[in-house]
Amino acid sequence: MPTTQTTEVNQLLDPEHVRIRLPGTSKSELIDALVDVLAGDEAIDNLEAVRRAIFEREEKMSTGVGKGLGLPHAKTPAATETVAAFATTGEPVDFGAVDDVPVRLLLLLVGPEEHKSQHVKILGRISRLISRDALRDRLVAAESPETVIETFQEGERELRD
Repeated sequence: MPTTQTTEVNQLLDPEHVRIRLPGTSKSELIDALVDVLAGDEAIDNLEAVRRAIFEREEKMSTGVGKGLGLPHAKTPAATETVAAFATTGEPVDFGAVDDVPVRLLLLLVGPEEHKSQHVKILGRISRLISRDALRDRLVAAESPETVIETFQEGERELRD
């Protein structure tokens, strides 16, 4: 799905890129599984290069940003467009978050270097959305990819209003 220049999280996601209760008991297992969700996406030229870029970024600083959100992300020439995958976890997982709260929500974001400003705007937007307790609770409780996307759509509307 082409995503050129969108900064709305719900527009970056499609049901094929959303997982409910993603299995994994460690940060690396979850990130690995979430990268795999992007397999076959037309904007990904090399899935293993994306995986390396995500893990290299993670080594610099944990992407456990707080409030139960993990935001693994990277810029890489292995992606021709900005793409995202989202997951809820089966159990809370330690991500080395700044607030020590285990992660229940994951948004993986990857895109080419030339989409740097879009990348930064999306990271800021997801942080603003997840800072809302009610939205975060609805995402954790979501039972389907469609519910996740609808929840993000509602959150985006609330940000605009």
